[in-house]
This record gives sequence, C-alpha cells and structure tokens, in this order.
Amino acid sequence: MDTFQGIPPEAFRFYAELEQNNNNREWWLAHKDTYDAAVKEPLEALLAELEPQFGAAKIFRPYRDVRFSQDKSPYKTAQGAFAAQQEGVGFYLHVAADGLTLGGGYHSHSPAQLARYRASVDAPASGEALAGIVEGIAAAGYAIGGEKLKTVPRGFDKEHPRAELLKHKSLSAGLELGEPVWLATPAAAEEIAGRWEVLRPLVEWVSVHAAP
Repeated sequence: MDTFQGIPPEAFRFYAELEQNNNNREWWLAHKDTYDAAVKEPLEALLAELEPQFGAAKIFRPYRDVRFSQDKSPYKTAQGAFAAQQEGVGFYLHVAADGLTLGGGYHSHSPAQLARYRASVDAPASGEALAGIVEGIAAAGYAIGGEKLKTVPRGFDKEHPRAELLKHKSLSAGLELGEPVWLATPAAAEEIAGRWEVLRPLVEWVSVHAAP
C-alpha cells in the first residue's frame, strides 16, 4: 500500500459533484477512478498508518442499503470509516462535500449495554468521571451527540446531578474540520491522531463501564 500523502481536494469535490449530479449511477461509474484515487486509497493509507495507535479500521461500503428505504439514491454522500475498540465503540471519520469530520464514542446499544451505561452514570465515581470527560471534550470544541431521550429514564431521579447524561442511549462527540490546509499533506495523519486522542478517554470509559 502506498504511503499516506494526505486527503486531496478532489475527494471533497467528488462528493460535491455527486450531489450536483443527483447521486446518479452513470455519473458514479464514469468517475469511479476518481473515487478510488482521491477517496478510497488515501483513506486506506491513512488508516494503515493510524492502526498501531488506534487499531484496525473498517472503511464502509460506498453503496446505500435501499431495500427498506423510500430514498433509492444508490450512493452514500460521505465516505466513513470506523476504528473499533469493541463492537460499536471507537473512533470515526468521514469525508464529504463539506470536508472532514472526526468523532468517537459509541453509536449502537443493546438493552444490557444501556443498563450498564445508566448504572455507571448513576454511580458517583464512574458517573463523575464521565461528566468530567464530556466536559473536557466539549471545552475542546467537540459537539456532544448521540441518541437521547427527552426525559430522564424511568427509575432515576429527575433532579439527578447527571440527568443529561442519563438521557443518552448512545454517546459520541464529533468535530467538523472542513478542509484545513494540512489535510492534503502527510501531516494529516498526525493532526487526525491528535484529535482522536482527545476522544480516547470517552472511548475507554465506554469500553470499561458500558461495553457491548
């Protein structure tokens, strides 16, 4: 595999033009070489370089699953990848028309996992640790997200000191970077690694206290 040289501007232009061409299959096929050279291959090289620090990552398929969707657009309008520490827990990135987005946390849950998460948020030591982690990540400019209830779940005090965290069914943090000047250079690997490292305490907390 080639050494990572950066994510070129053509990657973002590819997705902008895909949208401009109404997610058209014929357009995609005519420009698949651009997808391979500007999107897929740079991301493969990037993730290979980051693997010793974050583990093996999976690049998602570019095709949408349209079997149960009214929207029959054949292609995703972003290329995502996920470095999993455990199933559904890890570090995320995607490339789209508006640039690069990074994230981390957990995005799916089972009833048992959700019960472990809530119990750990409720417990003073682990709950206060998570509150501090989330506060620090938010202060660093990341948006805190995830699937969330409108109210505190049944069985917990509505005035709980960590009520907002208890409302979460999944928990993640993301950062929209756009197209910074370093992105098209080999330095992008170090820049992305540094921003993923900010999210490591969240990923590790979930891995310990709310494993799948």
